[in-house]
Amino acid sequence: MELYLLCAFAFLAGFIDSIVGGGGLVQVPAFFVLYPQLSVPNVIGTNRLASAVGTSVAAWNYARSVKIPWKTVLWASVAAATCSYLGATVQSLMPSSVLKPIILVLIVAIAIYTFKKKDFGHQEHFQVAPEKLNFWAAGIGATLGFYNGFIGPGTGSLLVFGFVSVIGYNFLTSSAISKIVNVVADVSSLIFFLMNKYILFHLALPMMACNVAGSYLGSRMAVLRGNGFIRKVFLVVVAGIVARFAWDVFGH
Repeated sequence: MELYLLCAFAFLAGFIDSIVGGGGLVQVPAFFVLYPQLSVPNVIGTNRLASAVGTSVAAWNYARSVKIPWKTVLWASVAAATCSYLGATVQSLMPSSVLKPIILVLIVAIAIYTFKKKDFGHQEHFQVAPEKLNFWAAGIGATLGFYNGFIGPGTGSLLVFGFVSVIGYNFLTSSAISKIVNVVADVSSLIFFLMNKYILFHLALPMMACNVAGSYLGSRMAVLRGNGFIRKVFLVVVAGIVARFAWDVFGH
């Protein structure tokens, strides 16, 4: 029964994550509740394999249907992968509780801003000069790559917001870029989990199948339904991120 429930959550996580990120908010807590006897590296590593493959399928789906600015993706991915490792290193030296109250305030501000601006992310309105676009993409990748390594939850959603608000891509293009950047960051950390044999394949493989199914369905819906649909899902996921951080900050 635990495995069936875990696979159901993996499907839901893949569906949400493929649209706007944030699938880890569903899948990781469910994993800890259903398998409390497992170590943290076992849970994170096993989940990371399943979600990385699901995210790859979503990225492939977007690449078939959305015109992706590959130079932007390259700059953001390299910066994200590098700073994700740096974030993980810093995280081992200082408690993440120092930054969590600040991040909670920022994410609440993001939710309010997105909710109030009804046309936010519906059209492309570039806000940076073409010759500076790659620099800004690298900045977004570096900042959120560091965040991914240091704290983690909601990185995909924050990447989407970054590419919409800072550069001016629409939600659909931003989701496509974010998926590919996420895959690069996931693969770099997945190497560590594989080398240290933290991945439990008897759980990872069925989770992977369900996550892939959810990712395929979610990314197809995002492409077909467009920016308005993605904006609504984004607001729901950001509300979940706010609740998660509020619990971390005030719930203990």
